[in-house]
Amino acid sequence: MTSYSDPSRTTGADAALTDTPDEALRRSLGVARRRFLTTCTAVAAGAVAAPVFGASPALAHGRDHGHGHGHGHGHDHGRGQVLVPPHKRGIILYTVRDATARDPLASDLPSGFREVFKQLARHGYRQVEFAGYNQHANAPGGASLESVEGARLLRSWLDEYGLRAQGNHGFIPSSWPLTAADKDTFKKHLEIANILGMDHMGTGGDPTGSSYRADWDVAADKWNALGEIARREGIKLYTHNHDSAYGFLLDRGPLDDQGRPTRSSGIRKLEYFLKVTDPKLVWLEMDIFWAHVAQYKFHTYTAPDGSTRRNVFDPAGLVTRYNKRYPLFHAKDGVVDTTNGMGWDMVPFGTGDIDYTTFFSRVGLSNYRNPMVEDDNSPSATDPAQSLREAKISYDNMAALRRRRR
Repeated sequence: MTSYSDPSRTTGADAALTDTPDEALRRSLGVARRRFLTTCTAVAAGAVAAPVFGASPALAHGRDHGHGHGHGHGHDHGRGQVLVPPHKRGIILYTVRDATARDPLASDLPSGFREVFKQLARHGYRQVEFAGYNQHANAPGGASLESVEGARLLRSWLDEYGLRAQGNHGFIPSSWPLTAADKDTFKKHLEIANILGMDHMGTGGDPTGSSYRADWDVAADKWNALGEIARREGIKLYTHNHDSAYGFLLDRGPLDDQGRPTRSSGIRKLEYFLKVTDPKLVWLEMDIFWAHVAQYKFHTYTAPDGSTRRNVFDPAGLVTRYNKRYPLFHAKDGVVDTTNGMGWDMVPFGTGDIDYTTFFSRVGLSNYRNPMVEDDNSPSATDPAQSLREAKISYDNMAALRRRRR
């Protein structure tokens, strides 16, 4: 059987990843695969490239709003292959967190989950990624929908507006070994994820903030264990990462006064994590903006012999090497800024310098990847309509992406 991390399995992969009728039914019912099989039995008895600095992709012309629900063929009236199919265009709700948190009794703008879903669907989005399940207390359903009942209500609104939940930045136990309470809470979140119809559940943080191999080994053990629990419920567990996770692992001597290595073999921390976690249990979500920040920041390391060596990070190259380990992305754009220590400033998708046409072309598997628009800075204290307005700009720019003609 070919491993999920085998980058050679690309021919016909998109077609192979479509849902079977049973999988489609399971998702529509919002139940785990294990429960689904039990139910069926009972009834029978009675699924970047290094950036081109200063050059933005050509966007915002001839917009394809993608309001259809079908998968389509990835082409649009002779204009070239669509890089992100309509049914895969998503947004993480963190981008519009001010709108879900808004008091509907104090504003005419969309407020709370239901009205935000309605507006995002109007923009053309077909997928959402949650960042928790809280909203304003005056919105339908109340402040917290982090329960089985709340998940059923959220699912009814998603279905109402033709949206699909694809992930959540939620609860990952802090304990290891797992406490009974943490394990129970984790299982509750898996049940919520299944009710919502998600294929994936994850977190917004790195597996560990350490640079030492021993700590990444511990993190790998924990994530393999959590991934096995998730797998039994039909969910793929994923970690979302920021720039520091792409820094270099400290795994070579000489040792410091606490016995820790001070130099590197040149392997990056997250690459090591990919090597030591089970590809059938642990997946990743690349935040493409933060991966480009890592490219800017982490390009040299101190080798075991004390020499400085250069190794420039290639975000799209990492994805292609580990292929199906990356089912989700955060599609976050940036403009070059070498004065802020990060190399980039966040801007709405398609208005920056990250070459998304090349990135999505290189990583391929368009019917497998799930890119979620994100802009941390969209909410504005002075312009309450900004986040949803910029969500529309980002959607249109994502819809306009086409593979370059040769």
